[in-house]
Amino acid sequence: MSSLVLAHTRYLVIEQIRVPIGILASAFFPAVSMVAFVVPFAGQDPVAATTATGSLMFFGAMSAALMGLSSSVAQDRDLPWNPYLRTLPAGPLPRFAGRILSTLAVMLLSVIPVLVVAALFTEATITPGRLLLGVGALVVGVVPFMLMGLCVGFLLASKAAMAVSQLLFFPMAVLGGLLLPPQVLPGFVQAVSPYVPTRGAAELIWWAVVGVRPGVVPLVMLAVWTAATAAAAVWAYRRDEGRRFT
Repeated sequence: MSSLVLAHTRYLVIEQIRVPIGILASAFFPAVSMVAFVVPFAGQDPVAATTATGSLMFFGAMSAALMGLSSSVAQDRDLPWNPYLRTLPAGPLPRFAGRILSTLAVMLLSVIPVLVVAALFTEATITPGRLLLGVGALVVGVVPFMLMGLCVGFLLASKAAMAVSQLLFFPMAVLGGLLLPPQVLPGFVQAVSPYVPTRGAAELIWWAVVGVRPGVVPLVMLAVWTAATAAAAVWAYRRDEGRRFT
């Protein structure tokens, strides 16, 4: 089984590298946001710069997970190769795992420009241990968005999947406090913010990189969203399989 997972992962990573626009798109906006907003306004504050770096790293990772995965899954459903794969006796696990692992690889590539900007142009500071902890928090926080991307990709055609994933992505990024600190958001946004998965993921990352204690409600809701999106992704896969092969 592990060899099948690695084979699918390798194939999907090569496929994405050959058409790198998705990687570039995930990395471009967070890096530009660092240059335009963090460097001039928070670049000289080590804590603020480090926190903003963590937020924008997650912004890029979330883009790769949600929009990239939903689009690629929806496009693959239109290819003749996909129905053939579903007839093989290995089952869906190798393909699901390959999708997740290849998305994680693209996600980690997409955060590198943000780290480079932070290192060169701000006073952001972090120890190697906290950096590794931050990457781990990033991986944990992005899981519900990968599952959300799988669900959207299995439910919708490619053009619709891209539009819906964008509609999900930007409101959740704003509500979660990724683009502006939660304390400066309007009151009604602050009231909703702890219940969206982006806020729980962001607080987990802030705790990892600067030691800010996360709230209980955002972390609980992150776990709830992860379980709910996992169930939704499995349901969407089975629904698509039932429509195509029954």
